[in-house]
Amino acid sequence: MLPREMRTPADEAVYKPLDLLNVPMDEAQALQFNAIKYAFTRQYTLNDWYHKFCDKRGFISDDLKTTDDLKKIPLIPDLTFKQHPSGRDFASWIETTFTGDLPRVTINTPDPSFDDILEAYNAADLVIAHSTGTSGHHSVIPRDRRTFNTFCYATRKGGIGYFDALSIDHSLSLFPRPAKTNLWAGRSSQALEGLDNDLSFAIDTQITAALSARAMTGAEQQESAKQAAQQQVRKIFTTTIGWLERYHKTTDIIHLSAPPALFSVFMDALDRMGKRYELGERGSLLTGGGWKTLGNQRISAEYFRKRVEEVFGIPETRCSDIYGMVEMNAMLSTCSEGHYFHIPYTWLKPFVLDHTLTPVGYGEWGRFAFLDALAHSYPGFVMTGDQVRLFEHCPVCDRAGPVLDRVIKRMPSEDMRGCAEEVRRVFNKDLLGAGAG
Repeated sequence: MLPREMRTPADEAVYKPLDLLNVPMDEAQALQFNAIKYAFTRQYTLNDWYHKFCDKRGFISDDLKTTDDLKKIPLIPDLTFKQHPSGRDFASWIETTFTGDLPRVTINTPDPSFDDILEAYNAADLVIAHSTGTSGHHSVIPRDRRTFNTFCYATRKGGIGYFDALSIDHSLSLFPRPAKTNLWAGRSSQALEGLDNDLSFAIDTQITAALSARAMTGAEQQESAKQAAQQQVRKIFTTTIGWLERYHKTTDIIHLSAPPALFSVFMDALDRMGKRYELGERGSLLTGGGWKTLGNQRISAEYFRKRVEEVFGIPETRCSDIYGMVEMNAMLSTCSEGHYFHIPYTWLKPFVLDHTLTPVGYGEWGRFAFLDALAHSYPGFVMTGDQVRLFEHCPVCDRAGPVLDRVIKRMPSEDMRGCAEEVRRVFNKDLLGAGAG
């Protein structure tokens, strides 16, 4: 936690509430407005390209007076964070994107790779992470240490609000070890390290950006590489089975976290081996990363939970899923009662946009967008490529805040391309003036 004298209204939106997911709406809206107003003013004042983008959209920091004005804040398409150059120009792109004082780094490699540049900046105490790159292009977000630490704190505090995380004796993650990747699916797992008493990782190898892109796009064609990947999967499963065998007959409380696609394949392997576990209420599973199989077929979350109960004896109420992305400093977790995604609404303002990119009301399907007050080192006012439906309250549980429907899909990106191009042009004017160390 930051010392009191360093805290901003955005920090207070995380520190002040006892239960981040059950704050009275009047109190939450006041915290949310003050947090987002502070964050927008900071970005408008200190980030040149976002300042120019807002001016072009006809919205300045003085225009943010009431909660109704929040929907007028200019949103950045998530495609913006994919439109980065390669080599040393990528370092200039990071410098232009970043809000605040960026550490100067020296990149000695004549022709640096994507990972070389990320490692150089992260060695200077940043946490620059990237998406999986399912489209072949990684989204890149330049977090400073303050942004990342606040994200970790908020994630831990929110997690305690869902279940008694501090009672877990042993945890195993099938996500990459945070210290060995710049992939956000791995780096964000560092938030779990502050909760779990005994956390192990089944994936303990270096995961580069190139490796994750090949895995997600199916670009790897060489037979030797396919065999190496299969061997790595077998190693992950062997580690996981050994961990389960160690604890499943004890009375210890154990917890697993994994991408649904990988865990589904793991359950297939256990079926072939004829293995079953009876963990019951002392077991729990957290999934995250989307509901597509490795063959790009959609997994049914309901069927998946039933299968987990058959194979591991973990009841559906002990299975939760998280929705997050590299652009957002929040993990939206499902409630055990209805499996709706709950939003930490004291600092994160959600919107659903129609095909004209105009906010619509509750209960309507559209494009997910958000205002993220915890984004200290970049503008966190983003419209995504995900199709969602927003409810004012959970239809099942009694928590106070808004939720996303249980089904989240991808949307066509045609209606966002014009806005993304507009942002790119404004951004590139600033990029031309940036230099890399």
